[in-house]
Amino acid sequence: MDAVKAPTRKHWSEAVLNQRTLICIFTGFSSGMPLYVLFQLLPAYLREEGVGLKEIGLFALVTFPYTWKFMWAPLMDRYVPPFLGRRRGWMLMMQLALLGSIASLGLFDPAMSIMTIAYLATAVALFSASQDIVLDAYRRELLPEEELGWGNSVHVQAYRISGLVPGALGLVLADILPWSSVFVIIAGFMLLGVIMTLVVKEPVMAPRTPQTLKEAVIEPFHEFITRLGWTGALQILSFMFLYKLGDNMATALSTPFYIDMGFSLTEIGVIAKASALWASVVGGILGGLWMIKLGINRALWLFGVVQVVTILGFALLAQSGPDKLILAVVISLEYLGVGLGTAAFTAFIARSTSIAFAATQFALFTALAALPRTFVNAFTGYVVDAVGWHLFFYICALLAIPGMLLLLKVAPWNGDQVVAEPQSDN
Repeated sequence: MDAVKAPTRKHWSEAVLNQRTLICIFTGFSSGMPLYVLFQLLPAYLREEGVGLKEIGLFALVTFPYTWKFMWAPLMDRYVPPFLGRRRGWMLMMQLALLGSIASLGLFDPAMSIMTIAYLATAVALFSASQDIVLDAYRRELLPEEELGWGNSVHVQAYRISGLVPGALGLVLADILPWSSVFVIIAGFMLLGVIMTLVVKEPVMAPRTPQTLKEAVIEPFHEFITRLGWTGALQILSFMFLYKLGDNMATALSTPFYIDMGFSLTEIGVIAKASALWASVVGGILGGLWMIKLGINRALWLFGVVQVVTILGFALLAQSGPDKLILAVVISLEYLGVGLGTAAFTAFIARSTSIAFAATQFALFTALAALPRTFVNAFTGYVVDAVGWHLFFYICALLAIPGMLLLLKVAPWNGDQVVAEPQSDN
């Protein structure tokens, strides 16, 4: 693996005050909305309709497309829709499919049609994962190297803020409207993504389209192994799996957790979700600017420590009971700390990809990061039933430590290097 030079730093105003930042806001919102429908609004709907925690936990399995999206990412690289271009054409199709499938979730009674809801939720996950493939590739091709930290921080914070739509507005609406109407209203927010897709342009420096499907499938993996070597590649892949493991588990059943603590849906919507808004905005701005100043490596260390500490806040809430002030503080710190960690982690993923194979490599890396969220989280309901909420969150904090230890290898404190692109004649 060749040594490389550190990226040139821009003045913060050049990296922040540009059109690319605005685009990252819309990509983050459009990307996050469907996932939060599955993780916040749908579990609340099922719990309110009498579905058990174990069954709700198993619903995490419907998000398997996020784990396997690298399997069809080459198709989205190889084939170009007949309208809007390679990236924007796929964006539009997936966003319209999400609008329809999310709106359909509330049309069925969980007591009578639980499998139909599961199939629809799987379709939402499939369309959402496919949208993520093309949005991630578009953002990687759009942002210069020195803006990866800031741009991905903005994307991540917009991603998290989008959770306020299904997680706050949706829950408040559910107290006054039928669930069928709630899902239709929430689905309508996907129109913001549609508008973005129609307004933006294809990346100017986008790589050439693969000439064959074989090239689209094989070359991204070959390039990654060649660039890093087997040891380096395995270390990075292990880190991507472990860094967010504890965080993902801790938040997998957050809405049922709040309900079990005795909070009403309106309290959850107004306090637990809305109190995260200021933390997300502040965390996103500070985290992104910090990465411009200090680089991605140190951000991973600092934000990772905060991420572990904020998981312990859930344990405090589980012990204290339905205290509104503690709820607001814990959730605000969670959004601040975990949001910062996610921003640095996403920037690290972007930095680890080759721009020539952005779609497939980004899909592979983010799918690997989503693996715990899909399969490990499916059994969180069983763990909570066995040990209780309080001990469960301590277990989540312990599971976050191995990923931190791998930082010694993949992102040392005193180095913020970008792995060099291999020299070729292409």
